[in-house]
Amino acid sequence: MRRFFSTLFGLLTFCNFLTAQPLLTYGPYAVDAADFLRAYQRNNVDTVRAKEASLRAYLDLYVNAKMKVREAYARRYDTLPPIVQEVENLHTQLIDKYMADPVLLERLKKEAFQRSQTDRAIAHLFISFRNPNRELNTVRANTRKAEVEKKLSQGIDFFTLAKDYSDDPSAVQNQGQIGYITAFTLPYEMESAIYQASIGNTSTWVRSNMGFHLFRVLNERPAVGAIRAKQILLAIPPGANEVEKKRISRLADSLYQVLKKGADFAALASQYSNDYVSAANGGELMEFGIGQYDPAFEQAILSLQKDNEVSAPFNTSHGWHIAQRVSIVKPPADLNATETQQALDQKIRSDDRWRQSKDFNYDLVKTKAAARRATYDENALWQYSDSLLDRKSMTTKGKSIQPNTVLFTIGKDLSKKIHTASNWVEYATNFRYQPDGSGLKSHSQVRSEWEQNLMVEYYRNNLEYFNDEYRDQLTEFRDGNLFFEIMQREVWDKAQSDTSGQRQLFNKQPGKYTWRASAEVVLFFCSDVNAAKDLHARIQAKSSNWKNESLAFGERVFTDSARVEWEQIPNLQGKTPVVGQLLDPVINQIDNNATFAYVLQVYPQPGPKTFEEARGNVISDLQLELENNWDLQLRKKYPVKVNQKVLASLMK
Repeated sequence: MRRFFSTLFGLLTFCNFLTAQPLLTYGPYAVDAADFLRAYQRNNVDTVRAKEASLRAYLDLYVNAKMKVREAYARRYDTLPPIVQEVENLHTQLIDKYMADPVLLERLKKEAFQRSQTDRAIAHLFISFRNPNRELNTVRANTRKAEVEKKLSQGIDFFTLAKDYSDDPSAVQNQGQIGYITAFTLPYEMESAIYQASIGNTSTWVRSNMGFHLFRVLNERPAVGAIRAKQILLAIPPGANEVEKKRISRLADSLYQVLKKGADFAALASQYSNDYVSAANGGELMEFGIGQYDPAFEQAILSLQKDNEVSAPFNTSHGWHIAQRVSIVKPPADLNATETQQALDQKIRSDDRWRQSKDFNYDLVKTKAAARRATYDENALWQYSDSLLDRKSMTTKGKSIQPNTVLFTIGKDLSKKIHTASNWVEYATNFRYQPDGSGLKSHSQVRSEWEQNLMVEYYRNNLEYFNDEYRDQLTEFRDGNLFFEIMQREVWDKAQSDTSGQRQLFNKQPGKYTWRASAEVVLFFCSDVNAAKDLHARIQAKSSNWKNESLAFGERVFTDSARVEWEQIPNLQGKTPVVGQLLDPVINQIDNNATFAYVLQVYPQPGPKTFEEARGNVISDLQLELENNWDLQLRKKYPVKVNQKVLASLMK
């Protein structure tokens, strides 16, 4: 045990040592050992024996890159519109990932997974904020809610209350029983109320934009999962008489008898079904879960014992149905499986429970960015607000608030954001009404929402300050773009355009640019294997006509003739090429394209390259020369000092 703690202490001490001391400085800028080590490990896979040499080699590359990026910042390349836009695009891609509390997100995944393992049968009692005349009447709603609570406490049956009090018209027939639901079937607040109640008991009340909701949990079963099915719907038109209803019923029976004899379900659905969306797809519905369709329809599917089995005709409020089970897939059983995590993540982010995972932003901004409500007279602010929003008269007290009166601040020093009474009134003008149309929110509620909105926006716009992982990703991406931008300007473009410099370098090293054993070949690049095989066969039959044959394939084939060294000829496999040789295609298994070569001329002996033949190699050498000279200049501007003690620690 003592040895374990001694080792642990040593590791912690080493980590602290790395964090506390810079590995190197270049000019006034320092690099931590931990940052260098992270970059090294991303770019190197070395044996222990080779580590010291590779560390030293990588250190030089790392320092040179750092200096170039620093020089790009000095030249303000980070303000170039393309760079700014690229960074903003990445910010947009990443922002949602970091706008939520990762701990809470994991809890929501676990909760959703657990709930998705069971289906719950429920009854529902709904009290609308609107009276039978569709007029807003919250007094009536609260009165009826209180009556239901009182009668429940007296032991009155839930089904009876649903029938008598529920504003859901179907409750008269079904006494509120609406079948099974599972995770993601209902809004999150309703789902939570249902799953938090025990079997046989009543949930807490849930308030929505429409009214009050109360649920009774009737039963629970293992989750059915995802359902795929087809249907033929014979809809009964509104106002249809009994003769018409019987005609539709007989048609349903006739279709069922034909299906029993082996008729094609998709063909009949396309011809007869009144569900025109699914009929266009042979009757197939989009995959659905429990609670998304009429309970009678779901039960008819679930009563089928095997895939492709067809139900007898059954009736719902929509008409007569004939259903065919396509498949039923049980919900995932492993929370930690990658596909399960991805599916849950996607569902949660598109669900209203995602809103709750963002609430942690407020606490972070309050504690880390000193978000504060300023000191002012609340009653004076309400008077000031009413005078502007509702044209009410204002006393002397209200006049103490001016448009530039500070109400809320976020941040410190230069980053401090000040929000005034003018900003408050602008927000309140747009957001002071209840979303359900039930009237005005209270002043304090609107102010709370305004302050929360300010904190979320501050967090979003200053995410680098709050999240180290996000900052590291953005910095690495920005620095990478700056590196390529300054390399393009200082090295790559200059070497490419400097023809006299290229010729000078070529003439200075006449024996360097030579051909090894080479050949003049035609290369055929084919977009697919079939084109490659067909063209190869045609050229094999008549090689002199290779040009016309390849042109016949249009955009499916691209040709290029060039002198290349033998090892660059596709599929030569170390053999000696022969004039007129047609090599077999090399197939790319990833995207199914193919390449093959036809040999026009062979040069077995080495020989010098012309300037034009060597130009690609010359440009590459000129780039290297320009970069080396530039690195020397940068090291004069940013003198490099390496902490050898820290470097030695890394090598251990």
